[in-house]
Amino acid sequence: MKKHVLSVLVENNAGVLSRIAGLFSRRGYNINSLSVGESLDPGISRMTIVVKADDAILDQIKKQLNKQVSVLKVIDLKFNESIIRNLVLIKITATEKNRPYIIEIADIFKAKIMDVASKSLIIEVTGSENKIKALIALLKPYGIKELVQTGVTALERGNIDIDTHKKYDDN
Repeated sequence: MKKHVLSVLVENNAGVLSRIAGLFSRRGYNINSLSVGESLDPGISRMTIVVKADDAILDQIKKQLNKQVSVLKVIDLKFNESIIRNLVLIKITATEKNRPYIIEIADIFKAKIMDVASKSLIIEVTGSENKIKALIALLKPYGIKELVQTGVTALERGNIDIDTHKKYDDN
C-alpha cells in the first residue's frame, strides 16, 4: 500500500465533514491526514485527505466519495505534479547554552522562531514530510516538549485546469 493524497471539493454545508469521515469509518479505511478549509468560493470547501491504500481500495474510496451528494469533485493528486505541504509547531527546550545551535538548525530548514521564552523556543516549519522528519530528528536531542502538526495541504502545480482537470496550453 502506498500513500495517496486526495483533493476533494465539497459543498460548504453543515455535516459534510462528518459524512465524509463516516464513509471512511464504515468501510474500515483509515485517514492518515485530513485538512479542510474554505476555497475562494465560500460555498465550496477543499478537503485534503491522505490515505494509504492499494489501487483497488483507492478506486473504491474515490467511487464512494463521488456518490456523496455534497462532493463536487475528487482529484487524486500525483506527488510529482503537486505541491504537498505540512505545517508543524515544535516547542523545544532551549537553554542559554543550546539556544544558538537550535536557531542555527531552524535557519537551515528555513523554519521560523515564533516564540522565545527563558526555557523554550517555539519553531514553525512548513514543508514536505521528509523535511519535517529530518528537522524533528535533529531537534530531538535538545528535548522536544510539544509538537503539533496540521494535516497535509496540497494543490496541483500550474497549467492544470481544475474544471476539466486536463493540462492546457499557454498558447
